[in-house]
Amino acid sequence: MAYARRQPKPSSQSTPLSALQGLWPFLRPYRARIALAFILLCLGSATILLVPLAFRDLIDFGFGNRVQPSAGLLGALSLNGHFLALFGLAGFWALTVAARYYTVSWVGERATADLRSAVYARVLAQSPQFFETLQTGEVLSRLTGDTTLIQTVVGSSVSMGLRSLFQFIGGMVMLAVTSLYLFSLNLG
Repeated sequence: MAYARRQPKPSSQSTPLSALQGLWPFLRPYRARIALAFILLCLGSATILLVPLAFRDLIDFGFGNRVQPSAGLLGALSLNGHFLALFGLAGFWALTVAARYYTVSWVGERATADLRSAVYARVLAQSPQFFETLQTGEVLSRLTGDTTLIQTVVGSSVSMGLRSLFQFIGGMVMLAVTSLYLFSLNLG
């Protein structure tokens, strides 16, 4: 028998987020790790947004009168202290980014493994007639391609998108606080 492909119904609106709702049962067991990844994302974004403030304080201290009690982000540190604080921020940022990447990758791998197990169990439960009308290699190829795509979305794409969004919003807020004129030019 010839295999007839089912074509997706054309829709007037695309709903990409609602299509991902089916992944929630596979992500639910990893809620604690997802929350940890979100916390690490917030810490990493906040840290990278503090770096320009630390540079500002370093430059102000280096070219200023070097006596600034409790002024700026770093307070009354020496020049070496400013450099060490900047290095500490960079190190903390690197640790949070690495931990977030590991956590998100871990969740993506586990959720994808659970999804593959569920899909293969479902395929094995099909009737023999299903395999007479359908080429098994094509089914396995589709399953592998789809789960790889889901692993990419769950494992990195969502995290990178949220990181970019957080840094954009944080950068715009910092720009608005620093210079409302530059913020309005940027927004326009």
